[in-house]
Amino acid sequence: MAVFQDRRDAGRKLASQLTHYAGRPDVIVLRLPRGGVPVAYEVAESLRVPLDIFVVRKLGVPGHSELGMGAIASGGVRILNQDVLRSLHISDEAIEQVAAHEQAELERRECTYRGDRPLPNLEGRTVILVDDGLATGASMHAAVAAVKAYQPARVLVAVPTAPPETCAEFQGEVDEIVCATTPRPFYGVGAWYRDFTQTTDREVRLLLEQAKELVPQR
Repeated sequence: MAVFQDRRDAGRKLASQLTHYAGRPDVIVLRLPRGGVPVAYEVAESLRVPLDIFVVRKLGVPGHSELGMGAIASGGVRILNQDVLRSLHISDEAIEQVAAHEQAELERRECTYRGDRPLPNLEGRTVILVDDGLATGASMHAAVAAVKAYQPARVLVAVPTAPPETCAEFQGEVDEIVCATTPRPFYGVGAWYRDFTQTTDREVRLLLEQAKELVPQR
């Protein structure tokens, strides 16, 4: 059933569908931590383009955190799934409690992964947003909205696996959407990896250090 050995393998296979961006001076890959980092590292290495990190946090439904009711991202962006909120009658107070908790974790991760180093200049550039897969797409929608605030020339979303209907949602939202596999039924992102072990903060920091040797930031 699995398509990918692990996230590094998924990144190499995803990169094979992005070769038209290889070596371009305007391109930068931004990965969503933590699972997107090993995938994006392989993409950036294969394309010979710079790599950085972009932090997004899912807002999980209280008591059912695996179900996303929205997401937040760097830059103060918040995306809410109104269908989920209405169907489950989630109060504004509950939303704010979850958002406050996830905002604290977002800030912790930004400090852990980037320190005081600012996000590279994205204005006028082609930004490729990478994660290890999409389910509802809530986190990626938040990432896209946040990145657009930095006025890039083009925004792409690239993932190894996602349900076809989620990929379709991004077609009018970004300049290009690349989903390497779109299985049906989908089951979940982890179902398509033989090894879907959680990526640790230590692994993220190590890959960020190694990424500095790929291509200098511009």
